[in-house]
Amino acid sequence: MPTSPEENPNPKVKLPAPTKKRRSSLSDIWYNKDPQALKQLVLQMRAQSVSNSTTPPSEPDSDTQTLTLDDPEPTRFSAPDYIDLLSDELLLSVLSKVPEEQQHISNSLVCKRWCNLSGKLVRSIKLLDWEFLESGRLSYRFPGLIDVDLVRACVKSRRNSGIVMSHRLVSLHLDSSFVNGGFVRKDGFLGKEVVDGGVKVLVEGCANLRRMVLMNVSVEGLSYLGEKCETLQELELHFCDDFTLKGLFGCRNLQILKLVGCIDGLYNSMVSDIGLTILAQGCRRLFKLELVGCEGSYDGIKAIGQCCQMLEELVLCDHRMDGGWLSALSYCSNLKTLKLNCCKVLDSSPGPDEHLGSCSTLEELHLDQCQLRDKQGVRALFLVCETVRELVFRDCWGLDNTIFATASVCRSLRFLSLEGCSLLTTEGLDSVVQSWTVLERLRVVSCNNIKDSEITPQLASLFSVLKELKWRPDSRSFLSSGLEGTGIGQKGGRSLRRK
Repeated sequence: MPTSPEENPNPKVKLPAPTKKRRSSLSDIWYNKDPQALKQLVLQMRAQSVSNSTTPPSEPDSDTQTLTLDDPEPTRFSAPDYIDLLSDELLLSVLSKVPEEQQHISNSLVCKRWCNLSGKLVRSIKLLDWEFLESGRLSYRFPGLIDVDLVRACVKSRRNSGIVMSHRLVSLHLDSSFVNGGFVRKDGFLGKEVVDGGVKVLVEGCANLRRMVLMNVSVEGLSYLGEKCETLQELELHFCDDFTLKGLFGCRNLQILKLVGCIDGLYNSMVSDIGLTILAQGCRRLFKLELVGCEGSYDGIKAIGQCCQMLEELVLCDHRMDGGWLSALSYCSNLKTLKLNCCKVLDSSPGPDEHLGSCSTLEELHLDQCQLRDKQGVRALFLVCETVRELVFRDCWGLDNTIFATASVCRSLRFLSLEGCSLLTTEGLDSVVQSWTVLERLRVVSCNNIKDSEITPQLASLFSVLKELKWRPDSRSFLSSGLEGTGIGQKGGRSLRRK
């Protein structure tokens, strides 16, 4: 009797159980390097991704080709990108609402489209690599720039240089081979021709610039900048000389100008009365002028006052002016703010009082980190600025009771700020403040010789009628009052150290 292959002809003999064929895993296929099996696996994965897609199925097409790995450009299936449906204008409006500028960097990494759109939102940049500008990539990547700083890129240095030159005006990476005699050699900076070429490339791609910071630019480059960028309103020039300023005649709409003639330890260039006169004739619409490390005298300041009649703020930082320049301030008929920063000497020879004149429109006088040991120069300054309403001293050396008493000629003073004036005492402050009958606001910070215990009843009554008072003269007493009752700072008291 015939038997089926599934039946056991001899029931007493036990046949081994049939083994199930294990399904090949991805690791087996990979290590066995079976090309057919690998192709089949990839095709199954692609088919599964298509079946799971949310895209509505398309109509059947008789010309549909079979998907294989041998196709030169296989069709890619993916979920729909709804952001692609947004126009560039709408997406730019959304990205512009991002509060933090650093987020634009992350957004630019999403895709090429987002990278291009994020670049259009960047308005300000400080360039470090000059080649990035020269190749045209800067204006192509960021076409909407309005504020560009090229100073760091104009200094030749290695990218991995460990020498950093820090100054209150600029911070640079330097190469030791370009430093000589305390200054960076001229060959340590890019040449004028190179800088001019970079300026032309930048202006052709970004014609709506409003602020520029340049170094070692020539007359031609500065003229081209003023001719092509009619919207330029603020300009900062480093390492320039007198005749370079002739290019400012093309900057007709310039309102804010900063000239950096000399920075100790970095470079030494000269801007004298010749340059100041050229500046005054070329920039008649100036609203603010800042001179850093510039030379000059009475004639240069007088030319600025006569030509720049819209000038409201003048800043002098570490000036090298000759004696007698203070009397030229009377020609600045619209000047409202005068700031002197880091000046070693205010005026070495101010001349007689009757020749000083007065700046009648001046409202604010700021003295920051200046040396005020010369009583004659300080007195001449207060005589010229006798109409000021706000007087600010910050970390000034030599401001003792005698020097501070010369400020009593400013009868219209309404606001006084003293910070870091360690030589001034309570007696010196009291004697001068009592003469200012219209004083409304007073600020005294970190003046350690002014003591609370020395306040007179007259001074206390003056404090009671002030509109604003910030009284923190002695930092040590302020700390002691803050720790009162805690037991810290007393002998045998508590300690902040960990056990």
